[in-house]
Amino acid sequence: MGRVGRHHAVAGGAEVVPMNLLMIVIDTLRADHLGCYGYRRNTSPYIDDFSADAIICDTHISPAIPTHPAFTTLNTGQHSITHGIVAHNGRNLIPRSSPWLPSILHKNGYTTCAVDNLSQWQLDFHRGYEFYIDPTQRKTLSLNADNRRINKRAIPWLEQHHREKFCLFIHYWDPHTPYLPPRAYRKMFYDGDPHAPDNTTLDGFERHPLGRTWRETWFKQLGGAITDAAYIEALYDASIRYCDEGVGMLLDTLDKLGRRRDTLVLLLADHGEMMYRHGIFFDHHGLYEGNLHVPFIVRHPELPPRHISEMTSHTDVAPTILDLLGIEIPEQMEGASVAPWLTGATDAQLRDYIVCQECTWQMKWAVRTLTHKFILARQPDVYGTPMRELYDLVNDPHEHQNIADADRALAQNLEFLLESWIKEYKAKGGLVEDPLVAHGLSLGKA
Repeated sequence: MGRVGRHHAVAGGAEVVPMNLLMIVIDTLRADHLGCYGYRRNTSPYIDDFSADAIICDTHISPAIPTHPAFTTLNTGQHSITHGIVAHNGRNLIPRSSPWLPSILHKNGYTTCAVDNLSQWQLDFHRGYEFYIDPTQRKTLSLNADNRRINKRAIPWLEQHHREKFCLFIHYWDPHTPYLPPRAYRKMFYDGDPHAPDNTTLDGFERHPLGRTWRETWFKQLGGAITDAAYIEALYDASIRYCDEGVGMLLDTLDKLGRRRDTLVLLLADHGEMMYRHGIFFDHHGLYEGNLHVPFIVRHPELPPRHISEMTSHTDVAPTILDLLGIEIPEQMEGASVAPWLTGATDAQLRDYIVCQECTWQMKWAVRTLTHKFILARQPDVYGTPMRELYDLVNDPHEHQNIADADRALAQNLEFLLESWIKEYKAKGGLVEDPLVAHGLSLGKA
C-alpha cells in the first residue's frame, strides 16, 4: 500500500463519545449497484436512506479477495501477505500474532456478538465473540440463510442486549450466487424473455469453472434453459433489493430501541461481483473494479453526512473503528485510521496506491493507483487472460482496454512498484516465497 500516515486521534484529539458498534457486512456487494453510489436501478432504498445521514467513502477497495482473505483483513487491519490468509480452502487459522478486532473490543468491555457462519470454514473466526450465532447450522446448504433468517437471530439478541455496551456483527449473504431471491422479486428489474433462443449473452458460460454445474442446478430453479445474462444480473439486483429490506428492518430496530444516538454503524462488503465482463460470469474472480470497489458507509452520531474521495482500504476499517471508539490501535495493524478524514480534520491525500491479491481461482497481484491499475499473474488462469494487464481507470473505468503493450513504460514502472512492495512485505514477515505461489490455487487451475 502507498505510504500512509500513522494512526490519528479522532478530530485531532477531540473527546470521544462512548458508543456501541453495529457492523453490517453484505457479502458480494458491488458499490456501483447501490443507489447511493449512483446506480440507475432502485436496488437499495433503505441503504440509501441510511447513507443520507452517513459518511460515504467513494473509493473503498477490497485488497484481498474472496471472502476469507477479505474478512481476515477487515478484522486484523493487516495485509493478506502479513496475516497469511490468501485463499479459500488453504491456510485457515488466523495467526495469534495478528490483532483481532472482536477480541480487542471484548477486552475493552464490549458484549460482542456475531450472526454469521464463517467459523465453519475459518475455524477461529469466532475468536473474541461472547456470542457466536450461526443461523445456517440447520440448513443443508450453508450459504442459504437469507436476511430474514439472519434477522430472526440478530434482532432478538439486540433487543435483549441493547442496554449493554455492545458490538454486533451481521453478515448477510443474499447477493452471493446463486441469486435466488423470493419469486416476487425476480422480475423486479427485468421485463424480457430469459429463455429467448437467439440470445447469445451467456455463450461461454461453460468456461466458468462452475458453469455446467450452475446450468444443471441454479438455472433449473429459474425455469430451465436461461440464455439472457441480463436476466441473471437483474436477479443479482433483486437479491440486493431483498437484502436491503433486511438492513432496513435491523436499523429500524436500532431506532426503536433508542440506540441511534449512541451507536456507530458501518455498512460495507467483503468484495464485489463480476457479472459477465472479462469472460467472468457471476462470480468474484479477477482483480477488476467490479470485485474490488465496494461500499464503505459510516454513520457516526456526532458527525454530519459527507463524501470522502480518498482511496480507502479494508486494512483501514479496524483501526478506524478503534479510533472512533477511543481505543488504542495496535501497532501491528498496517492500515490507517481514516477518522481524521471522516471528521473533516484533514484533507491531505491518504495514500497513492493500494496492493491487491487473489489466490483462489486465479493467482494474481495488482497495484491500483488513483488513475491506473496494473495486474500481474503468477501463472495462467482458467480464462486465458494476459499475464500483464494495465487499465486507465480515468478514461476506461470499466477496464475494457488493456494498454499494457501500448504503454509499456507505465506498465514496467507499476510492475516494479508492485514487486518492490511484495519484496518489502516478504522481508518483514520472514517469507522466502511469494505467499500466492506457496499456497497455490485452492480452486482454480489453468
